[in-house]
Amino acid sequence: MPPTGNDGLRSRVQEMVDRNPVMVFSKSSCPYCIKVKELFSSLDREYVALELDQCDDGNRIQEVLFEMTGQRTVPNVFVNKTHVGGCDRTLEAHRDGTLQQLLDNNASVSYDYDLIVIGGGSGGLACSKEAAALGKKVMVLDYVVPTPLGASWGLGGTCVNVGCIPKKLMHQAALLGQALKDSRKFGWEYEEQVSHNWDTMRQNIQDYIGSLNWGYRVSLRDKNVRYENAYAEFVEPHKIKATNRKGKESFFTAAKFVVATGERPRYLDIPGDKEFCITSDDLFSLSYCPGKTLVVGASYVALECAGFLAGIGLDVTVMVRSIFLRGFDQEMAEKAGTHMETHGVKFLKKFVPTAIEELEPGTPGRIRVVAKSTESDQVIEEEYNTVLIAVGRDSCTKNIGLEKIGVKINERNGKIPVNDEEQTNVPYVYAIGDILEGKWELTPVAIQAGRYLARRLYGDSNVKCDYINVPTTVFTPMEYGCCGYSEEKAIEVFGEENLEVYHTLFWPLEWTVPGRDNNQCYAKIICNKEDYERVVGFHVLGPNAGEITQGYAAAMKCGLTKEKLDETIGIHPTCAEIFTTMDVTKASGGDIAQKGC
Repeated sequence: MPPTGNDGLRSRVQEMVDRNPVMVFSKSSCPYCIKVKELFSSLDREYVALELDQCDDGNRIQEVLFEMTGQRTVPNVFVNKTHVGGCDRTLEAHRDGTLQQLLDNNASVSYDYDLIVIGGGSGGLACSKEAAALGKKVMVLDYVVPTPLGASWGLGGTCVNVGCIPKKLMHQAALLGQALKDSRKFGWEYEEQVSHNWDTMRQNIQDYIGSLNWGYRVSLRDKNVRYENAYAEFVEPHKIKATNRKGKESFFTAAKFVVATGERPRYLDIPGDKEFCITSDDLFSLSYCPGKTLVVGASYVALECAGFLAGIGLDVTVMVRSIFLRGFDQEMAEKAGTHMETHGVKFLKKFVPTAIEELEPGTPGRIRVVAKSTESDQVIEEEYNTVLIAVGRDSCTKNIGLEKIGVKINERNGKIPVNDEEQTNVPYVYAIGDILEGKWELTPVAIQAGRYLARRLYGDSNVKCDYINVPTTVFTPMEYGCCGYSEEKAIEVFGEENLEVYHTLFWPLEWTVPGRDNNQCYAKIICNKEDYERVVGFHVLGPNAGEITQGYAAAMKCGLTKEKLDETIGIHPTCAEIFTTMDVTKASGGDIAQKGC
C-alpha cells in the first residue's frame, strides 16, 4: 500500500494498540461500538476506547487504521496486540471462544505509575496517600491557574487555601469582635479604642496556610508519592502531558487515573468583571483591606464572606438576583439573611450587575457598579472600593483532554457523571470531589471518597462513599447547620401529609446577659410519619451550629427517630439540648418562642 504521510500518527496508533490489552477504536454514537464496549464490560474486562468522533484527528486515525488493518469501519478492536475486527467479528470470536483465548493471553503492559491523581486538593491527596500506603506507585499532579488578578497558592486545594480554612478563621475574627462588645456586660472594662487590622489577620492566616501547604508536601514525600507542580492534560489513553510553570512538558503513563481537579469561581461575563472584581480566590490573600464592598451573589460563599467582612467593621452590601442559599432549606436561608440584615449587612434584592467600571485605581481603589432590576427597567449606579463576585463555581474539567480519551462530561457545567464507585464511562479513569455530577461539593466528602476509592482499587475493600445524610454548615454570622433533606425536598420526596415538622426558637444563654438576638436562633427537625417518625431533615440556626450538627448527623446515620430524641437527656444549659425538648409541630400552629432557660 503506498505511503500516506501518516507515519507519525501510525506510530501513535500502534503505541495505543501495544500498550492496552483491549483497544477499541470507536465512535460515541455508533450502536455497534456501544455493543462491543458493553460486551467487554459484561466480561469484566477493562478496555480503552478512543472515540474518533471526539478527536480532532479522528478521520486521519481512521485512515491509518485502514492502512493497518484493511478495515474502514468502527468499531475496530484489538486484543493483546491482535486485530480482532469489527462488531460482528468480535461477537463471533466471543461465541467461538477465540476472544477469551486472546484475553487470557495477556502480554504484560508496562506503565510509569499504577495511579496518577490529577489535582492536589483534599480528595486527591487522600486518595494518593491511601494508594501509596497500599503499596502502589503513585504520582500527584497539581497546578493552580492564577486568577485574572494574579492570585495563586500552594498544595492543598480550595479548602485549605481559599475556602474552608481561611473562611472559618475570618469568621472567627468577626465572632471575636462581637465577643468584645458582649464582654462589657460580663464585667470586662477597657479604655483603649478597639480597631481591626486587616493586614495582621491576613498575614497570620496566610502563615498558617503556608504551614499546611508544606505539611502536605512532606506527607506526600513520606508516603513515597511523587508530586509535580504541573498542569496535567490527557493526550491519549493512559498517557498525560504535564506542563510546569516554565512551560516544560513531560509525559507520564499510568494504569489508572483519578481526576480531582475541583472547581473555580464563575465570573459574570459583563464588562469589567475580570479586570476590576475579585472572587474568593483573591479575597483571603488580599494585601489590603477591601473597604466598602459589594458582594454579588447569594451563595454560601457570598453570605459567609459578606458576614465576616461586616463583622470586622466594613460597609458591606449584598446584591441578590433571586433567593438565598439555593439548594438549602429556604426557611433557614431566609432567617440567616434576616439576621445579617439586622446586623448591618445591606441587601439589594432582585438586581444584577451589568457593567463594572474603575473610577480610580488603588488598594483599594474606587469602582462604579451599574445594575439592573430583574423585575423592571430600573437601573442603579453605586460606588464601592471592592466588588466580590460569588455567583457559583465551574468544574475544572474542560481543558484537561478528557475528550481525547472519551470521558463524558456534562457540557453545561463540566461535571463528570460516575457510577456508585466513582468510575467514569472510561473504565481506567475515576473522578472524586466537587466535579462529580449530583454529589456534594464538600471537602470531607472528597476525602472519604478518595480513601475508599483507593481501598477498593488496591486493598480488597468494597466499601463505597455514602452520599446520604451528609452534614454541613454555612458559616454566616448566625451559623446554619443541616443534615438530610430540606423541608422543600422532603415534601417532594415523602409528601407533605407524611411529614411532621417540629420546630422552636431559642435564645442561647451566652446572649441573655448582653441582651441580644432574643428568639432569633431557630431549630427544626423533619420527621417521616410513615417510618416511626424517623428524622429525615435536621436544621439549626445558631452559634456553634457545626459542632451541634456533627453529633446529630451520626445519630441520623443510626436511624434517629423523634422518640429517641425525646428519650435523650440534654446537656444543660446548651443550644444543642433544644432538640431533646421539642414538642411544637408546625401543623399545630403553636407558639415557639422560648420563655426561659
